[in-house]
Amino acid sequence: MHEYCLKAWITGRVQGVGFRAASRDQALREGLTGHARNLGDGRVEVLLCGERVAVDRVVRWLWQGPPSSRVTHVECEKVDVTPPSAFELG
Repeated sequence: MHEYCLKAWITGRVQGVGFRAASRDQALREGLTGHARNLGDGRVEVLLCGERVAVDRVVRWLWQGPPSSRVTHVECEKVDVTPPSAFELG
């Protein structure tokens, strides 16, 4: 079940606005594992692993983010990683 993994890099006003926690909530709602972490360049990196349709739903949500965020770009790349057992904030 957990074989499709996608990494997304979200650009915009996405740090300090609850983006990582909201991403985790969306991922858990879809039964996904992965992580959300702030990057030094102001972006947020999100790893999503699970069923592809669920990953795609969360990616669509990433373009919106929580109400306090302002997303300007989302870059995605399929990755070949060992899926984590939970969703962690970094």
